[in-house]
Amino acid sequence: MSETFEGFSISSIRMKDFETGEVLWKYDNWDFNSVVEAHIPKSILKCKAVSREINFSSVKEISSLSLLQKVKLRENVIEEWSFEFGFVIPNSHNTWEQVIYAAKPEEMLPAEILSGNITIETIFFQNQDPIHTSSVRVFYD
Repeated sequence: MSETFEGFSISSIRMKDFETGEVLWKYDNWDFNSVVEAHIPKSILKCKAVSREINFSSVKEISSLSLLQKVKLRENVIEEWSFEFGFVIPNSHNTWEQVIYAAKPEEMLPAEILSGNITIETIFFQNQDPIHTSSVRVFYD
């Protein structure tokens, strides 16, 4: 697996309350070679749905871009989601928004247990081939 795909880059990621559009977290100038620390307000855990907006560019054509997101609590996968973007035009800048719906309130773990113990691993694919993996360690403030 390649850690980076030549010509593929992420310029920013934003997490928003899906209902209000309020930006709860954003990160610019993504570095593919490090684990990003995200300090997110714990109020995000009360959102019915959260939208994640990924701004990215690709020098090369990507015939079928998709991603798999793994949510890990102390290295154990507790949730997985997959999303399909599809065809990416060469030399393009793109915005990709996914909506993630929350579990029922009684199924949510408290911020105190999750904070610092949650890592979100995101694997981007071209067709079935991984082209990039990134990780975010989440802290709830």
